[in-house]
Amino acid sequence: MSIKLSAARVRRIMSDAQKARVLVVGDVMLDQFIWGGVSRISPEAPVPVLDFTGESYMPGGAANVARNLVSLAVKTELFGAIGHDDAGTKLQKLLSEQKIGCSGLVMTAGRHTSIKTRIVAQQQQVVRVDRETRGALDERDTVRLLDVFKTKLKDADAVIVGDYGKGVVTQRLLNEMKSLCRERGVWLSLDPKPVHHLNLSNLSLITPNRKEAFELADLPDETRDANPFADKNLMLVADRLLNELRPAVLLITLGELGMLLCQRDQKPFHIPTVAQEVFDVSGAGDTVIATFTLAVAAGASPVEAAIVSNHAAGIVVGKRGTATTSSDELLKSFNH
Repeated sequence: MSIKLSAARVRRIMSDAQKARVLVVGDVMLDQFIWGGVSRISPEAPVPVLDFTGESYMPGGAANVARNLVSLAVKTELFGAIGHDDAGTKLQKLLSEQKIGCSGLVMTAGRHTSIKTRIVAQQQQVVRVDRETRGALDERDTVRLLDVFKTKLKDADAVIVGDYGKGVVTQRLLNEMKSLCRERGVWLSLDPKPVHHLNLSNLSLITPNRKEAFELADLPDETRDANPFADKNLMLVADRLLNELRPAVLLITLGELGMLLCQRDQKPFHIPTVAQEVFDVSGAGDTVIATFTLAVAAGASPVEAAIVSNHAAGIVVGKRGTATTSSDELLKSFNH
């Protein structure tokens, strides 16, 4: 099956998406980039010496999903947990500047705001330093987060859960959100973290990458093929996840091979990548789940949403850092 979207159809989808409101729930982070150049090796140890030229900060994790939505002019509210620390203050300031609603961020005394520090020399990441709390969010803070979530859900068209394994997305939280979204007929997407071992059944959309899909299905990745339909174990993984977790839509991202859209009682649909040049894949998964969900909220079919999100991912991997795309860039990619 081959389906092409016209630029006019994409323009309509993106226009309708701007009328939607999306809630993003999960592990929020602060991404720090330290930039510089390397011209010598340290006399103290066989390591490069970075001559510092600057640093930058941007929202990461579930906050990057929200950032992707706002860059496409979608009204967005963010829910998660931050610490009483400088990183939490800086993250809130960045979110406010980017017009991301953050009344759903719960401040907790017992947690540190997650910071990922990337040291970059001549555009090449040298090392990453993670400072974070990974324990499960306690019952009291989970209730606080859910209380705010319930009030905002009344006006929401879709919900995205970004689980990065840092403890905010607990089974209690996920079960409650599934129940609330089901009652109100609200689309619920989740980007899974298999190491977390949550019950992911009966969601609207799950978006594992290849590695995560095999881990969720508990199958070995031994049959790689450039043609996904000839990849025996990949097809088996898709079938198992559809039957066991029963999502409305399963979207497996395959890197340079694009993505595989799967729905029960339908043949899988393969969307080849449109990326022209790949500089940085960090954050591409955030772009996929954000763009797919907002497209569905705007009335797109799952196939249309997958094609739109594939184009969006192709744009962001051609940029450096955890990047986003705009509606104009997205439309331009379809015009080409």
